[in-house]
Amino acid sequence: MLAPDLSGQTALVTGSAKGVGRELLLALAACGADVAVHYRTSDDEAAEVAGRARESGVDVTTAQADVTDPDDVDALFETVEAELGTVDVLVNNVGAFAPEHWEDMDFETWNTVLETNLNGTYLCSKRALPGMRAQGAGRIVNVGYASAERALVSPKNFPYFVAKTGVVMFTRMLAADTQSEGITVNAVSPYVVENSDEFPDELPRGRPASFEDVIQPVLFFAAPDSDYVSGANVEVSGGWLPETV
Repeated sequence: MLAPDLSGQTALVTGSAKGVGRELLLALAACGADVAVHYRTSDDEAAEVAGRARESGVDVTTAQADVTDPDDVDALFETVEAELGTVDVLVNNVGAFAPEHWEDMDFETWNTVLETNLNGTYLCSKRALPGMRAQGAGRIVNVGYASAERALVSPKNFPYFVAKTGVVMFTRMLAADTQSEGITVNAVSPYVVENSDEFPDELPRGRPASFEDVIQPVLFFAAPDSDYVSGANVEVSGGWLPETV
C-alpha cells in the first residue's frame, strides 16, 4: 500500500464516522497524520473511529458540524485548528445520495443532495484556504463520482450527478486559482464501492471498488511530494464507461 509520511500533518475528512470517509481517515492516521473525525449525527460511530485512529499513535479530535451551514463549517475548523493546528489535508467526502426518479423526490431531498455534495465541498475548501495559504502548502481532495466529466444523465439520482459534475468543475477551477500558492486540489471519483447499498447487475472486473482502491489515489494526492499534480480527477471505476440512460 502507498504510505506517504504524513507526520506533523493535520488531516480533516468530512463524513469520516462511517463508510469510505472512515477508511480514508484511518489510512491517513496510519501514515502519521493527526486526524479530525467529522460527523453530523453519528456521534457513537465517530467516537469509535477516533479510538481506532489513536491506535496509530497520532493526535485525534472529533467535531460535529453540518457542512452546508457556513457557521457550522467555521466552528468545525476553529475546533480542529485549536486542537490539532492548521488543516494541511482536507478530504471533502460528505455527500448525500438519492436513487429515485427526480420527479418523485421532494425539494428537500433534491436540495440536500446538491448542498451536501457541492456546497459542502465549496464551504470547507474556502474555509481551509487561509490556513493553507499562510503556510504556503496544502492538499484538498474532493470525492466525485465516476463519469461526472462525461455528463452522465439519468432520471434517477439526477441531483447527485449534477452535484458531482460541479465538484469536478470546482476542483479544476480551484486548482487553477491556487497554482502559485503551494496548494493542490484534486478529485477521486469512484463508481460502486464495496459498502454500497445496491450493486448493478454487471460490475467492472467482476467486483465493486474496495476501500483500498479508493484510498490509494487519496494518499497519493495527500503526499507532500505530489506538489505538481493539481486539477486531476482519478476515476476509480475499473474501466466502467456508462451508457446514457
